Amino acid sequence: MRRLFGAIAVLLFGVVLSGVATGYVERIAPSELARRYLAEVPLDLGAANVVTGILITYRGFDTLGEVAVLFMVAATVGLLLGAETRGTSVASRPEPRPPSELVSNGAEIVLPVIFLFGVYVIANGHLSAGGGFQGGAVVASAVGLMVLARPSIGLDHGFLSVAESLAGVLYVTVGILGLVLAGGFLDSRFLPHGALGAFVSAGAIPLISALLGIKVGAELSVIIDRFRS
Repeated sequence: MRRLFGAIAVLLFGVVLSGVATGYVERIAPSELARRYLAEVPLDLGAANVVTGILITYRGFDTLGEVAVLFMVAATVGLLLGAETRGTSVASRPEPRPPSELVSNGAEIVLPVIFLFGVYVIANGHLSAGGGFQGGAVVASAVGLMVLARPSIGLDHGFLSVAESLAGVLYVTVGILGLVLAGGFLDSRFLPHGALGAFVSAGAIPLISALLGIKVGAELSVIIDRFRS
């Protein structure tokens, strides 16, 4: 009977997915709303990357909520897994499995590139595809690779906690400055736009993106390390 229900569920999912796949039609031209954003965001915010401008400024409260959710996830993981780690003596912990030669040697070459690429994605989020969330995730992936290549290495949770907290406080402070000096919370227009497409442009969007990258990178790094321990 259980197999029958499983087969029916798989069949229903297949019908739904096939309907979505066959009913998909590629949009040749952007919609009216998309055209409006494509025209207004560069003029209003000075950001060449329309998506980043929308996420950081127009949808600032949504981004704040996403950061809060990620913080709660990191705090919960630290509370649950950190308690197990603190309750286990160092002598009773199993020895970490040594990595393969490919992983250890490859990490020495790839790690600096990944970290540099993460910083690039964060710093250029207002110009091209990227931003704080994406760059922070890239940096955290480098931390995950480092943990795999060097199982005995320990992350400084104190430093990561301070960096994450400081970035969060500055993020909210920038949001309040937008509320006081511009049109609303996290409004990036309290700083000058600059030249469209220049590295220093788009008002406070690069600053907000950098703070998001630090916060997301630190939180995800702590989560990775908690699962490792």
